[in-house]
Amino acid sequence: MKKLLFIISLLLMTGGSLAMAEELNQPFALGEINPYSKYFTGTTHLNRLVAKDDIWNSSIGNVTFDKGARTNWHKHSGGQILLVTAGEGRYQEKGKEIQILKKGDVVKIPPNAEHWHGAAPNSEFAHISIEPNLPNNETTWLDAVTDEEYR
Repeated sequence: MKKLLFIISLLLMTGGSLAMAEELNQPFALGEINPYSKYFTGTTHLNRLVAKDDIWNSSIGNVTFDKGARTNWHKHSGGQILLVTAGEGRYQEKGKEIQILKKGDVVKIPPNAEHWHGAAPNSEFAHISIEPNLPNNETTWLDAVTDEEYR
């Protein structure tokens, strides 16, 4: 009984994110609630692996999405690379078909391509996001992906 109460307490303190990280079996820690949440639908977490700086000229983060969570439409002036590490996800460039993403997939997003990415409706999802070409790679956040667009 004590063990069960401990687990329930732990889940309440972490908002249930402990279970999500374990289920996904991803290589990196879950991280904090995404500080860019206003540009996402649903719950996501961000673990910054490499911060923007003048040495590496890139920003690298592990992003974990709850089921159905996704980014808004957006674009990166210097492009973006996604490395899928767990779960099942979705990716779409404006005007193109939605792509299903699985562990091991790599998505190279050209500069200024309007796109969104996120979890499948019934699966959590995690990817490494790489923003190359810093310091001039700016992200422009656009409208939310509607439920109709997501389906």
